[in-house]
Amino acid sequence: MKTFSAKPSDIDKKWVLIDADGLVLGRLASIVAMRLRGKHKPSYTPHMDCGDNIIVVNAEKVQLTGNKRADDIFYWHTGYPGGIKGRSKGAILAGKHPERVIIKAVERMVPRGPLGRRVMKNLRVFAGADHPHEAQQPDQLDVGALNRKNRV
Repeated sequence: MKTFSAKPSDIDKKWVLIDADGLVLGRLASIVAMRLRGKHKPSYTPHMDCGDNIIVVNAEKVQLTGNKRADDIFYWHTGYPGGIKGRSKGAILAGKHPERVIIKAVERMVPRGPLGRRVMKNLRVFAGADHPHEAQQPDQLDVGALNRKNRV
């Protein structure tokens, strides 16, 4: 038996819609990262982008367990001396771009490097319930029904 290695012509990309309303952030991010990489497919090939295109809606309604809303802080540095800055996940979710919390959580679960950057281009996250990808006819994935712990 020969080991299967997918070529670009063998890859079948689908569109998947996930509603993040009431879902736990980390569990949602791990499922999205797995599907972006294509690890749920039997034709998974580690060096190829064989994952699906993922659309996440209602990003502002994602849930955080425990005290993560106040205690988990995203840090960055401005490049100037003493320029460390940070915002809590709760502040980002309540701010102008709540979709960035999901994007960062997924980004840290995919590999760093050229393949990870290519895979992240297949993720689209929207704060509200509407999205501009109706023409792709995405399949609905109910993440909350996969495991009872996925919902709060």
